[in-house]
Amino acid sequence: MSNQNSSQKNWTSWHHIFHKEILNNKTLIPDGANILIAVSGGQDSMTLLNLIIDLKKQHNWSVCAWHGDHQWHEKSSKYASELKNYVNGKNIEYYSDQTNKEEISSEEKARNWRYKKLHERASKLLINKNQQQKKIYILTGHTSTDNAETFLLNLARGSNYEGLSNIESKRLLEKNIFLIRPILIFCREDTKNFCERMQIPVWEDPTNSDLKIKRNLIRQKIIPTLEKIYPGCSKRINNFSQKMSKYSYEQNDLSGLACLFCKDKKGLKRDLLNSICTEARSTILNTFIKENCEKQLTSKNLSYLSSAIFDKKEGRIDLPEGYKIIWNKNYISLKKFKM
Repeated sequence: MSNQNSSQKNWTSWHHIFHKEILNNKTLIPDGANILIAVSGGQDSMTLLNLIIDLKKQHNWSVCAWHGDHQWHEKSSKYASELKNYVNGKNIEYYSDQTNKEEISSEEKARNWRYKKLHERASKLLINKNQQQKKIYILTGHTSTDNAETFLLNLARGSNYEGLSNIESKRLLEKNIFLIRPILIFCREDTKNFCERMQIPVWEDPTNSDLKIKRNLIRQKIIPTLEKIYPGCSKRINNFSQKMSKYSYEQNDLSGLACLFCKDKKGLKRDLLNSICTEARSTILNTFIKENCEKQLTSKNLSYLSSAIFDKKEGRIDLPEGYKIIWNKNYISLKKFKM
């Protein structure tokens, strides 16, 4: 951080930490980047928005914001309008899309809708600005607290090692479009304190208090209870999920090699697969299935599948997305049927 920055009244310790992260990882959000920020109006996304705005001149960033109006509560349109005025007041372009409750009746559908619209907006920006040869960076306000919540949710669901790994800070969505989560270095308490310190308005979605939504229950009841029992547990859960990511990368590489060894044009060689332990069989089967089927199986389903293939001379089991895994005395194959 320069002396000039440190003397600015609006330069906080959070600015310093964030700027250091950008400087230490120059490929995260490079200088001159085209940035599209997903802004919900909550404390996390408002922290991200203002940190980016405060640093954009130093890094020559081109910044615009997008808001997804879910219409989940009666004030959603009012919030979207007020948020637009705030963003425009910061001399930032503002885009928004609106849907309805019927189209996004669950957390998963709402998330998929948001990412679909963000992707569409990013593609339009590249075309409209005639910047097809450049890159655009979609930024979301995920924090380490989100990471801990996701870990607990996936653990409760029975996810395998990959499902327990941490949220990635950078991911390529498609050619020239990246998804970036730059404030994973902060927890939710940090973003709350930042908004209070900087007097940043927050438009909190009332549905965030609905405990019928699983993530809200984790956020408002389970994690606070765990923090009372073991203070600082959220950060430790987050750190553990990061370790799980490294372990997951290692396991993916090794299972990929093992899968190649067990496989030929006809499929997986059953005798080779059945010669190893149940856990290793499950891992190789997971790798084999993921080559075609995007939806991940739970560890419980993988264990069941592994045992069935080991015990029964032949059989078939339905998988997501219309796939079936079929085996006989010699081979295990994966086939897709019309749904």
